[in-house]
Amino acid sequence: MTDNFSDKMLQPNLLEGQQQQYPLEMMMSTNTLENEMANLREDELESKSGSENLEGGASGDDQDPNNRPRKKRYHRHTQHQIQEMESFFKECPHPDDKQRKELSRELGLEPLQIKFWFQNKRTQMKTQHERHENTQLRNENEKLRTENIRYKEALSHTSCPNCGGPTSIGEMSFDENHLRIENSRLREEIDRISGIAAKYVGGKSFVPYPLPNLGVGNYGMHGTTGGEMYGAASDLLRSFSAPTDADKPMIIELAVAAMEELIRMAQLGEPLWLPGPDGATEILNEDEYIRTFPRGIGPKPFGLKTEASRETAVVIMNHVNIVEILMDETQWASVFSSIVSRAMTLEVLSTGVAGNYNGALQVMTAEFQVPSPVVPSRESYFVRYCKHHPDGTWAVVDVSLDTLRPGLGTRCRRRPSGCLIQEMPNGYSKVTWLEHVEVDDRAVNNIYKLLVNSGLAFGAKRWVGTLDRQCERLASAMATGIPSGDVGVITSQEGRKSMLKLAERMVMSFCGGVGASTAHTWTTVSGGAAEDVRVMTRKSIDDPGRPPGIVLSAATSFWLPVPPKRVFDFLRDENFRSEWDILSNGGVVQEMAHVANGREPGNCVSLLRVNSTNSNQSNMLILQESFTDSTGSYIIYAPIDLVSMNVVLNGGDPDYVALLPSGFSILPDGPKTHGGTLVGEVGSGGTLLTVAFQILVDSVPTAKLSLGSVATVNSLIACTVDRIKGAF
Repeated sequence: MTDNFSDKMLQPNLLEGQQQQYPLEMMMSTNTLENEMANLREDELESKSGSENLEGGASGDDQDPNNRPRKKRYHRHTQHQIQEMESFFKECPHPDDKQRKELSRELGLEPLQIKFWFQNKRTQMKTQHERHENTQLRNENEKLRTENIRYKEALSHTSCPNCGGPTSIGEMSFDENHLRIENSRLREEIDRISGIAAKYVGGKSFVPYPLPNLGVGNYGMHGTTGGEMYGAASDLLRSFSAPTDADKPMIIELAVAAMEELIRMAQLGEPLWLPGPDGATEILNEDEYIRTFPRGIGPKPFGLKTEASRETAVVIMNHVNIVEILMDETQWASVFSSIVSRAMTLEVLSTGVAGNYNGALQVMTAEFQVPSPVVPSRESYFVRYCKHHPDGTWAVVDVSLDTLRPGLGTRCRRRPSGCLIQEMPNGYSKVTWLEHVEVDDRAVNNIYKLLVNSGLAFGAKRWVGTLDRQCERLASAMATGIPSGDVGVITSQEGRKSMLKLAERMVMSFCGGVGASTAHTWTTVSGGAAEDVRVMTRKSIDDPGRPPGIVLSAATSFWLPVPPKRVFDFLRDENFRSEWDILSNGGVVQEMAHVANGREPGNCVSLLRVNSTNSNQSNMLILQESFTDSTGSYIIYAPIDLVSMNVVLNGGDPDYVALLPSGFSILPDGPKTHGGTLVGEVGSGGTLLTVAFQILVDSVPTAKLSLGSVATVNSLIACTVDRIKGAF
């Protein structure tokens, strides 16, 4: 009952700071407490067992003849008795009958006296404890009341740090009040993410930095290397380290601010986005961008140029699956293997809440590429943040963290970039993609400059086109009930899955190795052709996915004065293969089986057989995948033996099939389209073609590469280029 009273004493009106008014129940509780204390004192006086011993009684022998009871006589316990009982009380405050009898014999007291003494002692200790506790609570109550008064006094004299005016809501403009509400909401989001991220930094809580305004007027390490074709990740990519504890509060605030910017950039129209010259594209108004988002990650560094684009498409994939692909670094690098050559997660600050990626936050590095050795790759160090918005839209945003590592001399910086994903009926999703980077592109080869400047090389249209095509590819792999009427169509679902999985690894190996990644050491070889041929070597040891030995890779890029579609149709058609494929020895190439990958007729995985007069090649097949979208086309192939292919077609594990992929990347030379068959110059509708070969020059990994092997591969690629040019 005393505890109940104490709890009510601790409820001052902290908002008003007025004198406490206790309700009727509290007063009744106080009176009850006083009555109990008075009764306790009376019981103690009656028994006097705690400090005094009753000598007389109330029996008939003790009464005088006038029936008046004589006065009760008491005597105090001796000091020795009290000390012994005090000592025993410390060890056992509730003695049983046996212990009380033992004490009574030792001290010369009755067991009842021992019982009363312990009862009163317990009551006395409880009263002292409650009195001490009430005193402490009163002091804390008074301290809180004093702080409340002090805070109210301070608030009454505050002023706006920007304008110096009063902060009273009644004296604000509508916009100022809206900004205050918006910033308060953003702070709550930062606090929520900080609480989640604190679990990953030893339970430390974050002290937020000043939050950048976003309203009106003021605003553990694992990696995937797509370049398995050419070996391990580069030292430069690995030089990015996980963020320190001191960096993490700033990272969280950058992520929250980037999410707000991404949403607005994806939704706003003019004057932020202006129509392009062709009427089909949009151009970012940089002056309007600076006015709308004046803070962000800081001004554009000297020497870098801006690339910005956005694109929207409806794709055949559930929105949840798209989010999972983007937040899983391995799936992301696999689906976008033609763009992402390597990716690495340095640290996961939050895995999200409620069993999904809402609130997930991770620090990453990645290398973005165009599949050509003459276009430098772009490395980026960034944080990726995923959020599920109240309207049901999912958003995933990247923003560079280069300001935390100023000494790295970054050539590419990602301003808030990413995508918005909206659920559509029947398992479809609407994706709005935004790419906004600042980059040094001075090292790009001249024939690729127009393509890079147009945004087709690294822009949003390429990301969306790749996602759309990969969604169709996945839907094809999961399809059931395939009609068996067409010759060569693989109807077994397990066989289709294994064949597509093998082709996917082949494509990843080719795309990750043909670009100008910092992991590659290309050597330029001067040949008879006008184009420079670049070569590199790699030792393949203990890798079940590649044959052991020394592999020599060669690649070159050049321009063709014909539209990309015509080049794609020519190179993928098995009937024309003997015109350019020297290794087929002029034999007839026949398609034995294929798996369609989407609505484009050229998007498929094929199994080809070369009917050569050479008996040594009679058991050799060619696995080929061809695919195209609005930003580029690819034809990638690799020889494979008959036994291994039979295992794959029967649903076996394709990871142990050795492959050395070669192939072509076919890109437009600029944003213009051309309806004819021939064009006059770069940028007028021609093709940028990259040819890449891999040849096993020695089956012994420790052998030394001979100059004759280099000359042979150089001659092979130069002859292939000449044949392709001659065909057009």
